[in-house]
Amino acid sequence: MPSANNVRSRARERNSVLSRPEFMSLNHQPLRGGSGPPENRCGPKRAPQTKHQAIQKSEEPTDGGSKDRRESTKMPEEDCMQLNPSFKGIAMNSLLAIDICLSKRMGVCASTSSSWGGCRSMVALLALTGHGITWIIGTIVCLTRSNTLAGQEVLVNLLLALILDVMTVAGVQRLVKRRGPWEMAPGFLDCVAMDVYSFPAAHASRAAMVSKFLLSHLVLAVPLRILLVLWAFLVGISRVLLGKHHLTDMVCGFALGMFHFSLMETVWLSSNTCQTLISISTLSWSPFY
Repeated sequence: MPSANNVRSRARERNSVLSRPEFMSLNHQPLRGGSGPPENRCGPKRAPQTKHQAIQKSEEPTDGGSKDRRESTKMPEEDCMQLNPSFKGIAMNSLLAIDICLSKRMGVCASTSSSWGGCRSMVALLALTGHGITWIIGTIVCLTRSNTLAGQEVLVNLLLALILDVMTVAGVQRLVKRRGPWEMAPGFLDCVAMDVYSFPAAHASRAAMVSKFLLSHLVLAVPLRILLVLWAFLVGISRVLLGKHHLTDMVCGFALGMFHFSLMETVWLSSNTCQTLISISTLSWSPFY
């Protein structure tokens, strides 16, 4: 039989072996109630969540702060990229981009520090010749000095055409509210004539209407007719050089001016009607004569 000393030495050796790190798990006693896997001893097994439940749980806000944070990170509709833009939309956006780029490049007299800043006063003076206030005052002065019925008839219809042009352009500008390429504040005369926005160009519309009106109702030599057409074009382009309008504003202004001329030709007032209007305006009209 082995001695007691041998038994004790073997027990010490066994304890020293079990104390090593690789055999530490052998020293732990198993938990009562079964020897299943650790996950089974931790508690009852939960039912697996379906995909729909997981999505609903992730969408439910934990508190008001997370909901506000998610709403703040939502992009506005105008900032969202349109994945399938139409050909018409692409073409319109491209044309507008080209229009803005060319208009800014042509605004060489937009300020005194521009490339053509030294010519700004001359270009502004040219634009003044197509201003609505200038033409309305000039037509009224000529009407008071006219002594012929034919001249008064032409001047009264021209005055009505100018008023129609000012009111129509101001109404369209109020509806569209397009700013100029350089975001300039309108001047005093522009505010008086209600020419505060960019589309359509009021000077171009007026110049086209007046030049066509004078070419149709005045007998002018060929050089004067050419100068009148050139003046209308220069008045329209001068506003682009000053940075007040885009190129498309000028083109639409010319088209609107031609429409105003055609409209006035359709509703042309006769000489008798013009004389009645003159009498009413001068407070000399009497219904008994």
